[in-house]
Parts: sequence; structure tokens; C-alpha cells
Amino acid sequence: MDLFEKLLQDKGPLGRHKFIDDNYYMFPKLEGEIAPRMMFKGQEVLTWSLNNYLGLANHPEVRKVDAEAAANWGLGYPMGARMMTGNSNYHEQLEKELAKFEEKDDVMLLNYGYQGIMSVIDALVDRKDVIVYDAESHACIIDGLRLHIGKRFVYPHNDMVSLEKQLQRATKLTEESGGGILVITEGVFGMSGNQGNLKGIAALKSKYNFKLLVDDAHGFGTMGKTGAGTGEEQGVQDQIDLYFSTFAKSMASIGAFVAGEAEIIDFLRYNTRSQIYAKSIPMPLIIGGLKRLEILRTQPQHKDNLWKIVHAVQDGFRAKGFNIGTTTSPVTPVLLKGDLYEAANLVRDLRTNHGIFCSMIVYPVVPKGVIMLRIIPTAVHSLEDVKVTIAAFEKVKGKLDEGIYAKAGSKGATVG
Repeated sequence: MDLFEKLLQDKGPLGRHKFIDDNYYMFPKLEGEIAPRMMFKGQEVLTWSLNNYLGLANHPEVRKVDAEAAANWGLGYPMGARMMTGNSNYHEQLEKELAKFEEKDDVMLLNYGYQGIMSVIDALVDRKDVIVYDAESHACIIDGLRLHIGKRFVYPHNDMVSLEKQLQRATKLTEESGGGILVITEGVFGMSGNQGNLKGIAALKSKYNFKLLVDDAHGFGTMGKTGAGTGEEQGVQDQIDLYFSTFAKSMASIGAFVAGEAEIIDFLRYNTRSQIYAKSIPMPLIIGGLKRLEILRTQPQHKDNLWKIVHAVQDGFRAKGFNIGTTTSPVTPVLLKGDLYEAANLVRDLRTNHGIFCSMIVYPVVPKGVIMLRIIPTAVHSLEDVKVTIAAFEKVKGKLDEGIYAKAGSKGATVG
């Protein structure tokens, strides 16, 4: 069979679920200024799907600096890879300020979060080393693990008893191979909203010799007293050997960074292939990153506003009997029971008839029979937004429980 023919047959667009309108459920087009209220298919919707936690995407100071940096530097500068012609004083300044903020020796900038964590994992380990990781790790971590040619062991989400058993196995192997052990987890898990048990993992360092890599994409800027992340939140920032995060969430930008001991960060600068052979982050993003970090450090009201909305959303859903799991972060999953067709009809109803836009997550990300509607609160939402959203969710849950969305059939029909 032809390669492309087989590919499309096995993994073609949406497979058996082709009834779903691509631009309605997947690859949707939100239009207008980045804000809680945007336009979707010609009507205004209240959106809860933007990772703009601190509301910096349209902060006036940020927009001003972004525009000035683009005008002053253009999008091409600096031209080239960081090791060759792509370095600048501003790139180094951002690294130094991030390192200070995270209380680490040094920082290396990375072009993207997804690519960045994969590349860091690839650079850190070889065939003699063993990776031990949380079962609910993000896809970028899983893809990084696929690059590893040595052993890797998984433990159930936040299960410290299982983690210790895997560390025992890994220790035995590395004693024979002469390798090391890398434990990988997330600070905040982006689907469940649970925090990784960093404190529990750190406690095992007294018994086992391993290094800890934490991906804190959703925790940077949102967790901890200063916003330095989940390590600060749990009081174990000094036990995290490599702290990784992206600029795509709280910073509302593009790029990422990894922080740690100076010697290890220096090693990564010379061994992270995706950075050695890639163009440096453009200057406007660096200048904009400095402004965003400044605001994060000096304007705590944005994080305070975020958590005011988080508490209102989560307390409001719980009060109405909704299952939001065990989230301990801004990420707010609303868990319902239903199949893919019911999920599609429910989301169409929410968007079309109630003006509420949030992400729909179904199997295989969640178990069969579970519908997850993920709410991402931000500092620029209002308490009225929360009230309107919970009222809409009550109505659609009632229809779901009555079987109305199942009766609508499998064509994604509008439910009034």
C-alpha cells in the first residue's frame, strides 16, 4: 500500500468522526482583540480557553513595548543561531533576570516550550541513564522520552510509593551501567490542574541519587508567593535541579527557558541541538519578555486578580454540584458524563446559544464516557463573567442529564 494512502487510512483527519465541523470544534477561529470576550463565527463569546493567565497579552505597557521593539529592531534581528551571530546583551539580560527570579544560578533561553523540553531531555541523558516520569506528563515530555535510547520507568500520577519502587529499579540499573537517574514531573498538570508532588519527590533525595526536572508551564507566574512557580508554592524550589517553563502562558508570548546550576546550563548551551542549529529568538520577543517579567515581579495585582477569579470559578462550580476534580491551581476541569456525540452537541449549544467558548476534551485524553470542559481563568475576567458561565453550564448539564444531546444524533446538530 502507498505510504500516504496507508497514513490517511490509519490516521486520517478525525477518522470515523468526520461529522465534526473542523472550524467549529477543531481549529476554531477566534477573532478580535485578545480578551475575555471575542468573536466566534460572527457572534460574541465569553472565552475561557486562552492561556493568558495574568492578562498581559493586551496590557497597555506590554503592547507599547512590543510595538516599539518591533519598530526599532524588526523581526529579523539578531540574525542567526545563538552560538554564531544570534546573541545580544538583551538575551543575556533576560536570562540573568529569570535566573534571579527563579533563585537559580543561570538560565538558557529556548525558542519554544514544546521543542525546548524535548531538546533538554535529549541533551541530558544517554543510553546508560534512566528516566523516571509521572504517567500524566504532557505530550512534549513524552516525545522527549521517545528520544531517549536508555531505560525509562513510569509511575502513576503523584504516587510516591510507586515512584520509590521505580527509583529502586533505576538505582540498580545505573549501579551496573554507571549512568544517572533523571526524574521528570510537572509543576502544574495542564488537564487536571493538580500540582505535581514536588515536596514528596524532593524528600526522596535523601535516599536516592537522582536529579529532578520540573516542567512548570502552568505554574510560572501563577503559583507561589512571588509567582516563581510551584517549587516556591511547595517550599522546595532549591530541590529542583532544572526548572523549565514557557513564555506561552503567564507571559502571553513565545519562547521558553530552563534554569539550574551554572555548569549544567552551560553544558546545555553547547549540547541542546535544537538551539545550536536554530535561529535565535527575535529581539522584539526578548524586549517584550523583559517587560513582561518586570510586570510579573512588580505588579502583584495581576496574580491577585487571577486568584480572585479562580476562587470564584471553582467555588461556584462546586457549590452547584459540578465535579472539578482535585485541582489546586488555576486550571479548572469540569467533568461530565457522555460520549463524543453528546460532547459535540453540548459544546455547540454552549457556543451558539449561550455564548460560552471553552475547550472540549474527550477520549483518549480522558477515559471513555467522560467529557472534560476546561476553564482557564485569567486576571482580566470579571465576577460577572463567572456568574454568566456557571449559569450556562447549569443549563447544558441539565440537557445532558435529560439525554437531549444524545437525541440530537451524530451530526452535531444545533440544540436550542
